[in-house]
Parts: sequence; structure tokens; C-alpha cells
Amino acid sequence: MSAEMIAPAWMHEQISAEEYDSWSEEQCAGVEIVDGMVVVSPSATKRHNRLARIVANALDAAAGPDWNADTDFDVRLQDVPLTNRRPDVVVYRADTIDVTPTRPEHVLLVVEIVSPGSETTDRIVKVEQYARAGIAFYWRIEQAATGVPLVYTHVLDPATRAYRDGDVFTNVVRASAPFAVEINLGQI
Repeated sequence: MSAEMIAPAWMHEQISAEEYDSWSEEQCAGVEIVDGMVVVSPSATKRHNRLARIVANALDAAAGPDWNADTDFDVRLQDVPLTNRRPDVVVYRADTIDVTPTRPEHVLLVVEIVSPGSETTDRIVKVEQYARAGIAFYWRIEQAATGVPLVYTHVLDPATRAYRDGDVFTNVVRASAPFAVEINLGQI
């Protein structure tokens, strides 16, 4: 005898911003909403989480009092159809810490760490979504076969609403934009 799994209704129908906003934090954990559809993300590895924490801590320390850097919360890219992304690291205006949802105009930089299964989403789809939303900076971290992460930086061209390639860093990030920061990724 085989057991059939029945997927919940929310996996087959678009949800609205109002419906999503009524969900508990536990229901929102590990999901993103793309064009109103729930997309379940696999759990991150310890290496992925550590990398995100190191990057967030360094960005937070370098950002100054006007900006915070944190992990694991939604950025509402659009209300209709609902699109919420959950970047690995977000640098956002400190004065919006209690504002929900976090919107693109609150965000200065998003960082995505590419994992197996998220390659196309992190390298192509999210890049376009973040650029269209007007987020000024996008960093993509590739976990290279050598074990040393590669950090690709991108800067929004406001005229085209597309990212221009910036610097690429290995081992140590020494970025000057959006603010001066040095991040040693060799400690992973």
C-alpha cells in the first residue's frame, strides 16, 4: 500500500499580501513568494549560514549608525502579484527596523549565497527582480570548488534599472561601495 501526499491548497493557488501577512513567523520561515506562489527553500548548510553571519556582522560593523545588516527576513519586492524574497543578508535603513514589510526603498544592499539548487535563481532571476525593485547594490557569493568563496559585486544603473558588474573578490573583500568594508572570508 502506498501513501499519497496531498499538497496543501496554498501550494496550488496564488496568495495575496494580506493572506501572507496573516501567517505566523513559523509559516513564513523557509519560503519565498514569487508571483503569488509559495516557493519552499531547502535548509541552508552550516557553511552557508556561517558565511551569511560573517558577511552580515562585517557589513553591520562598517555601515555606521544609519544602516543595519541582518539575515533571514523578507523583503517585499511587490504587492500584486505578491513577491517576497528572503536574501541571505540585507543592509537596510536603521530607522525602518520596526517597519513591516521591509520594502526596496528601505534596502541598500542584498547578498545572496549561491547553493546547489539555487544557481539560476541567484545568478539570474533575483538579479533582475532586485534591479527592477531599485535596490542599489547586489552581491552574489559563490562557494567555489577551492573552498574559498568568490564575491561578485553589482551596482544598479538607475537609468536602465539593471546592474553593472563591479569588483570580484576572493578570500578578502575590500569594497568601497556602498561603504568601506573589509571582510575576511578565509575564516570559514
